[in-house]
Amino acid sequence: MNFTDTVTVAGTRRTADGYLVAGARIARTGIQNYLGAEVGRPEMRTVRVYRPGTEVFSEDTLKSAAHRPVTNEHPQEMVTSANWKTYSVGQTGDEIAGEGIFIRVPLMVSDEAAIQDIESGKQELSAGYVCDLDFAAGVTPTGEAYDAVQKNIRINHIAIVRRGRAGSKVRIGDAAAPWGCAPLAAPRSNSDHRQNKEGMMSTKTVTVDGVGIEVSDQAAEVIATLQQRLADADVAYQKAIAVRDAELDAVKARLLSDVEIERRVEARADLIGLAKAIAGNVKTASLSDAAIRKAVVLAKVGEGAVEGRSEVYIDARFDMLAEAIREMPDLFAAAVKDGITTEQTSMSAAFTAYAAMVRDLQSAHLPANPI
Repeated sequence: MNFTDTVTVAGTRRTADGYLVAGARIARTGIQNYLGAEVGRPEMRTVRVYRPGTEVFSEDTLKSAAHRPVTNEHPQEMVTSANWKTYSVGQTGDEIAGEGIFIRVPLMVSDEAAIQDIESGKQELSAGYVCDLDFAAGVTPTGEAYDAVQKNIRINHIAIVRRGRAGSKVRIGDAAAPWGCAPLAAPRSNSDHRQNKEGMMSTKTVTVDGVGIEVSDQAAEVIATLQQRLADADVAYQKAIAVRDAELDAVKARLLSDVEIERRVEARADLIGLAKAIAGNVKTASLSDAAIRKAVVLAKVGEGAVEGRSEVYIDARFDMLAEAIREMPDLFAAAVKDGITTEQTSMSAAFTAYAAMVRDLQSAHLPANPI
């Protein structure tokens, strides 16, 4: 795999003939985080890659930093003698040294456009290199956990970038444009070897929360998949909200208005009052309207008269009883409206007879097939 490692240009100056020379930190030790897809482990969200000092400052790694081409941004392939003229805007020197956790190299930029980019603020560097990646988890001497270790680091070129992975202290150095290191545990074919040693992985620019970032093709696919999943989740959420709103509307439609509640209360009270008037001892508590009507009919005419009858029949029988009650003249009220007299008292036998007649009418059985 190919990797990049960003650093910063420091102490730049122009030569008499216009070239820019500087000392540059081009790589550092420590742990850097990569997407799993960037290092061939798509099943892992992130991979903590450890670059130990023994590898960074090894003789072969330091030698590989000398006389390396400087490019303005990473090319889409490794820099070789065949394409050097196309990509190179300068070159590193051979006085390579360790500086704390960094590799420092002198470099010269000879292309005027690239020099102007640097002088206008484009001062981070990204070392393009190849390495082996050993997926052996462990802990650094300072107690930091890691998932893999870089080994056999060989620098190919130094790219001038605006933002690199290793941070702003690694300047006009370790870009966020991902290459990859070949896992030590995985055998490599000749074609894999040519791809790793001669060609860099292509990159794409993707937009995340309105910010464009440059990532590998694999990482771009992972990001696109995650973005699609988020979009699908949002659609599902909106559908769930719509279903909930529809259910709430249905519940609201079933709720009674204050006027309707008042109407039903009045109707219930009228029914109970009428039931008591027809059959005074009938129980109405906890009964439905239909059950009250049936209880009244049973109380007046007996169970045998309604056994096997439909609810329509029972309702009709109740209505007849109720009609008789409504049409019964209030003889007593009429009699006493002007006060009770001796003559009225003598008529009590007539009232009693009339009341008996009404009871007989209320208790009469309907014909088997009433018209």
